[in-house]
Amino acid sequence: MTEATHSTGRGPAATVIGEALVDMVQLEAPGDYRAHPGGSPFNVAVGLARLGHGTALMARLADNAFGRMLRAHAVAEGIDLTCSPDTAEPTTLAVVSMDPQGRASYDFYRDGTADWQWTEAETARVPAGTGVLHFGSVASWTPPGAEHIHAAAERLRAGGRTLISYDPNIRPALLGDQERGRHAVERSVGVAHIVKASREDVEWLYPNAPVERIAARWLELGPLLVVITDGPDGAHAFHAGAEGFSRPGRKVAVVDTVGAGDAFTAGLIGALLRSGLHTPHSLAAATAGCLAAAVDDAVLVSALTCERMGADPPTALPRPDRPADAPLTPEDFARTDDGAHTVARDRTPETVQAAEPIRT
Repeated sequence: MTEATHSTGRGPAATVIGEALVDMVQLEAPGDYRAHPGGSPFNVAVGLARLGHGTALMARLADNAFGRMLRAHAVAEGIDLTCSPDTAEPTTLAVVSMDPQGRASYDFYRDGTADWQWTEAETARVPAGTGVLHFGSVASWTPPGAEHIHAAAERLRAGGRTLISYDPNIRPALLGDQERGRHAVERSVGVAHIVKASREDVEWLYPNAPVERIAARWLELGPLLVVITDGPDGAHAFHAGAEGFSRPGRKVAVVDTVGAGDAFTAGLIGALLRSGLHTPHSLAAATAGCLAAAVDDAVLVSALTCERMGADPPTALPRPDRPADAPLTPEDFARTDDGAHTVARDRTPETVQAAEPIRT
């Protein structure tokens, strides 16, 4: 894999906080689903670990079969779960459906589940020396735990040593209305140095507004870098005090898009770690060329994830003969015999019968 990175404070290179749930992916036979470890923060942690970065995950893991599956999968990926508490509440389920283009939609079973019950004591346990803290998705705007996650990010931002990354990962059916969504998202944007969102996210939050105007609005709230992904068309990046730029997408044989955005986030954070741009000061001073290379890495990692079913980001191979900050290429990742990018570890999927999803 690419050269492993750790923070200068001997803590993990990255800590990810938020939900770890189970994706129930619909199969061809009616009523058949395959259970995969999932949740945006969980996927980001897996993506970072597979890119070779020391990663800690803070997730509330249920003491049930699904919770044990999530824990076992994270441990197999080499993710540090020291600060992930065991909980009595059940695991959140997300039932995933695909349209003919492989785009995913989600129906959540989340009432009273583990992911939203964070306490102040639990979120205070961010590992010392963490280089990058990533938060976002449903846990960042679902009470009562969202307040404690926000406070942890705000505290680390104020400390000035940890780079804060945020992805709203909008789920309109769960947020309810756009006004509530904008308030929740902009509050989190204000404590982040990096904000990554999809075009679908920003179009729901700010209908008919161009991405340039949205990025400018967010940069005024405090981030140093805003990146808006644009599906097959790549991504648009906006750096505080500099001109924005766009990077193209990559052509791949799409199986589905589950986890593609999370893979992009992992690829972006990973590229910044490899390039030494993982402090607030270094990111503020980064050149357009360095940031463009980081976005290109993120586009590649996301594109390769789309070649496989479910949230299954690629694993980087060793490349001892190249500098750590050298751009990634498709040849830097493991492949199966049929040419698709894969991982060496068992994702422990289970095929189950499930009732009709409850829309919340």
